[in-house]
Amino acid sequence: MNYTGPKVKISRKLGLELTPKSRKVTVKKPYPPGQHGATKKRAKMSDYGRQLLEKQRLRLQFNISEKQMRNFYKKAAQMTGNTGDLLVLLMESRLDAMVYRAGFAATIYAARQYVGHGHILVNGKKVDIPSYQVKHNDVVSVKETSRKLDCFQDSIRNAGTPPYLALSKADFTVKYLYLPPREEIPVICEIPLVVEFYSR
Repeated sequence: MNYTGPKVKISRKLGLELTPKSRKVTVKKPYPPGQHGATKKRAKMSDYGRQLLEKQRLRLQFNISEKQMRNFYKKAAQMTGNTGDLLVLLMESRLDAMVYRAGFAATIYAARQYVGHGHILVNGKKVDIPSYQVKHNDVVSVKETSRKLDCFQDSIRNAGTPPYLALSKADFTVKYLYLPPREEIPVICEIPLVVEFYSR
């Protein structure tokens, strides 16, 4: 099941900025949530605890369920190459992740909603499945009738894309230029620990 709880709380717990609001709160409260978050001395984390934390950090940055995450790992493990890098690449190629990276949505949660509500096109055809795997050279765009909506106008104004995407703000399109190496994907996570978690 996807996470539906308080975004700021989980952001502070994992040390991430999942939403614009969590960025503002983290500046004021750069410590874990809870009554004793600012003062309590944290116990040394076990190896399993560190692996679990990194797995949760990766999963929540893409807003996917544990079942989806495990399926991505199994698929990556069967492919030729570095399992960790392939895992991140598969998740980054999801349609909702592409919409978020393109700057069409302010958060990954909004991106998932926009795809589900039919605002997004892939190569000119409507796709309403957030987990749809975008291939390199595919063109993702916002439906013409949706481009005037404030949510898209506000998001595109501040959009900045990674090098593997070519964004055209004028017509709300983004092209997936190539399969990116791990260092170009803006994900905060120690991937080897995630691989260790699933390979136990």
